[in-house]
Amino acid sequence: MYSQVSQMTISRSLPTIKKLRDYLHGRQEEMTALLTQLVTAESPSLVPAAQKPVLTILQQELKKRGYRVRHLPGQKTGGHLLGIDRDRRSQQPYQLLLGHCDTVWSLGTLEQMPLKIKQGKLYGPGAYDMKAGLVLTLFALEAIAAGELSPEVSPVLFVNSDEEIGSRESTPYIKRLAQKADRALVMEPSLGLQGKIKTQRKGVGRFVIRAIGQAAHAGLDPEKGISAILELTFIIQQLFALNDAQRGITVNVGTIDGGLRPNVIAPEAKAVVDVRVLNPDDARQVETAIRSLQPTTAGSQIIVEGRFGRPPMVKTPGSEQLWLLAQQIGSELGMELTESTAGGGSDGNTTSLYTPTLDGLGAVGDGAHAIGEHVDLGQMVDRAALLAGLISSSRLSI
Repeated sequence: MYSQVSQMTISRSLPTIKKLRDYLHGRQEEMTALLTQLVTAESPSLVPAAQKPVLTILQQELKKRGYRVRHLPGQKTGGHLLGIDRDRRSQQPYQLLLGHCDTVWSLGTLEQMPLKIKQGKLYGPGAYDMKAGLVLTLFALEAIAAGELSPEVSPVLFVNSDEEIGSRESTPYIKRLAQKADRALVMEPSLGLQGKIKTQRKGVGRFVIRAIGQAAHAGLDPEKGISAILELTFIIQQLFALNDAQRGITVNVGTIDGGLRPNVIAPEAKAVVDVRVLNPDDARQVETAIRSLQPTTAGSQIIVEGRFGRPPMVKTPGSEQLWLLAQQIGSELGMELTESTAGGGSDGNTTSLYTPTLDGLGAVGDGAHAIGEHVDLGQMVDRAALLAGLISSSRLSI
């Protein structure tokens, strides 16, 4: 059952939602064309210069839709875009629309994984995660303008180019924008073929554990050596013991490296560790446990580096209100929305610390970061209409 607050919040937009969808149906071919253009502009996170074409396309499309756009240059990235409605009044409350244009795919991926449309699906690197979400955002804003609607909460769009590598440069911008925003709508892809909305996300930590020993000749003076590799094996067992499926805690040693050559006692070894948790208390407890690791082998040392780069995105009263709002808008559109918790992190983890956040509002599809990544073109219109309805809704009453 929808809350009374949710019904009041959406009341202004209910009469217009289906009209928004009707408008978007007439723009379906243009949505596919823009998605094609964005996907063929390859934009890997680690090649800053490759971001310029895709950022230029997005900047032009925003200007067509009546937005003032600033390019915020990056030091190690291609930079970011900030789009603000030209008609936004001074001191008018705003909502943050958030997306990224970088992908995990290397330059030249299109040669082995070409863009294609087959059986109503568009395949291509970065299509699902998350260039289709950017397309949905642009056309949702266009539909709102075409319907001559003036959202009470003005949309402000931020697109970064470093989300896939942890958003280190863009996070300060995101924090500042989120702190004063009425809400944050994140256009990351939905979860699974059912198009689930992400109302919670795990926090993500990355740690490097270094074991320090003493080199020695493995044949002549083995007793003078202290094997860092042996010490690391003890540490790895302690790390895996931190896993707790019931609490949603995963600790994975993803890579190990160490030693010089077979006939030398290894003086150093390291493990790179991925940690995921559902709530801040578990993040603190697991990090404390990792930083408290002690060596087992006499004379060896343990050095711990790293941190939680993305805090858990937990459900708050405000985000629950947003979720109920999305459900009601979806119902008006004949969509049966469901929610889920995502194991991966996004910039929604950051915004959720400061403002009600709803994530996974992007395209329906599958294969993020994998061969066969694709978007269901048949659901693009409904997802854009859902987003337009959320943007058009009143201020949250929290």
